Amino acid sequence: MRLPDHIRISSRPEDDLRELLAKKNYSRVSVLVDENTKSYCYPRLKNQLPEHQLIEIPAGESKKTIETCTLVWQAMTEQQLDRHSALIVVGGGVAGDLGGFCAATFKRGIDFILVPTTLLAMADASIGGKVAVDFGFYKNQVGVFREPAFTLISAVFLGSLPENELRSGFAEVVKHALISDKTLWDILRSKPWKANEWSSLVHHSASLKWHVVQQDPLEKGARKILNAGHTIGHAIETWFLAKNQPVLHGEAIAAGLICESKIAFKKNLVTAQELQEITSYLTSVYGNLKLPGSADEIVQLCYQDKKNKGNSVLMALLDGIGRARWDVAVSMDEMVDSLTYYGSLHT
Repeated sequence: MRLPDHIRISSRPEDDLRELLAKKNYSRVSVLVDENTKSYCYPRLKNQLPEHQLIEIPAGESKKTIETCTLVWQAMTEQQLDRHSALIVVGGGVAGDLGGFCAATFKRGIDFILVPTTLLAMADASIGGKVAVDFGFYKNQVGVFREPAFTLISAVFLGSLPENELRSGFAEVVKHALISDKTLWDILRSKPWKANEWSSLVHHSASLKWHVVQQDPLEKGARKILNAGHTIGHAIETWFLAKNQPVLHGEAIAAGLICESKIAFKKNLVTAQELQEITSYLTSVYGNLKLPGSADEIVQLCYQDKKNKGNSVLMALLDGIGRARWDVAVSMDEMVDSLTYYGSLHT
């Protein structure tokens, strides 16, 4: 699957970014970083950029809020960005979501360029034009659809990632295999997760996501399969965030994939063997999160999911390994049963 012209896989991102900006006539350029990418990623790009100003935000999901947006909008105002300016976002999924949202809403929208620096952002978050922030601990509760002017993906930045962040992003790669590519799923299971060739996996995931997104840009239908594992996964992530014990996105999504695979099994969409494969592999990579004794708190959070309609929780569930279906209604009892199953893996 071919990527569009505005998404590029690069081995020398500094040169490609310089070339891109040379073709533009932006009145001003600002670069948004967090404290990590300022130290480890921005220096590689800095000298190849035109005159620019820097905006720094704190790192972490807990800072993906309207309050942080206010700081960014204030900086953009003080730096006198106009509607002919551009914001370059150098960071992972949090920075990309928040920075893209700030750019999409500032003066009713200015160009933004994404330079994802984590596996999570490269494989998933930077593709598809969804930008958002959390609200009241609910994931991505406030946001818009806005495609970046350009997305520059380079695995060279992965060398600066801690192992737990790399593993977190790997959950989205696994999800892509489960929903669309059984051959890749078998390849992933055949070796230790750290032995993967990241450049090829990033290209595969980015291409797959773009292929799905272009068929359904506003997530009215088929794009919803990309949310596999995310209804329960986001609820788990929200629960830990509210307890001030945040877990990494990929850890929560891995748990969500196990739970939602159990629901798919109950609905005769996956076999017992497929459920065991999924459970065994994901637990071997991610271990198990310690969830509350009662599933009710997490189940209630599922009712805030953006895919829902009315009082119905609608999920994207596997239809065998390598396929998925969307808008599958799931009952409270099925969600409780799946979380009970996940909890039993501790024993």
